[in-house]
Amino acid sequence: MKLQIAYFITLVMAIMSGCAFVNVPLMVPPSPLEEQVLEGDGARKILIIDISGTITEEEKTGGFLGKGAPSLVSVIRESLRKAEQDDRLAAVILRINSPGGTITASDIIHHDLGEFKKRKNVPVIACIMSTGASGAYYIATAADEITAHPTAVTGSIGVIIMKFNVEGLMGKIGLEQQTVKSGDKKDIMSPFRKATPEELAIGREMIDQFYSRFLDVILARQGNRLSRDELKKRADGRIYTAQQALDAQLIDRIAYLDDVIAALRAKTGAGSARVVTYYRPGSYKGSIYSGTAAREGFVELMGGFAGSSGTSFMYLWNP
Repeated sequence: MKLQIAYFITLVMAIMSGCAFVNVPLMVPPSPLEEQVLEGDGARKILIIDISGTITEEEKTGGFLGKGAPSLVSVIRESLRKAEQDDRLAAVILRINSPGGTITASDIIHHDLGEFKKRKNVPVIACIMSTGASGAYYIATAADEITAHPTAVTGSIGVIIMKFNVEGLMGKIGLEQQTVKSGDKKDIMSPFRKATPEELAIGREMIDQFYSRFLDVILARQGNRLSRDELKKRADGRIYTAQQALDAQLIDRIAYLDDVIAALRAKTGAGSARVVTYYRPGSYKGSIYSGTAAREGFVELMGGFAGSSGTSFMYLWNP
């Protein structure tokens, strides 16, 4: 932000001085990820990758003079590719603090983690900090082990689709929406009218397929001991405390991030391994807990996944 302000001030001063030609970029292009050491001084490395905020494949806009940010899907793939080229990498920790997000974004990240594990033979551990629900839990199942902080919330296994029905409001203010369509279901889930029973049935069928896929990734996770019937009893959308999730066999261990790091150092034989993360120039992370707050404000939640249609199938805990 300071760099952007400096560019702006330079531009204003140049204009006021009467310069005819000015070549000062207002938008600073995104820089490649760089490595930052958080603690430790050993040769080998334990990499922390953040899964935080609402999970979406859409890029974040920067606003006026702001710098846009790549989507979480893009950042995770870039991070995994960088990690794959590091011969000193001993392990990866997915530091999760997210209520979930879109089905597609959650599934892409889950897939990319699976492909990374095939190519890079290092342990991948998911550590749920405050919240690791729905799509975030979906992603966590790609790890070799799922841990959670004692006060974490997880679960919310299921699918949701939301839409507004503003038909009554529009009638009160004298507005009427007209649609010309090639088929009677072309505007299915429109916010301007109530969904028909047939349309609700179509939506239910789609939700059932996405829900079944969610169950499949949990059943396929390393260390799973639940049958499909047992899992379905637990996967009714409810959230769990860390202890409840452990009792339900949805996670493998309750531990702090410090404990996860210590266990990985012992497991990999890298007792003094450096703990590192990736960042872009202009940002700073001072400890293993830097940047863990879930960015789930109303603007991001509504703008981040709704898109132009205002509806989307979600793996999301949205109370």
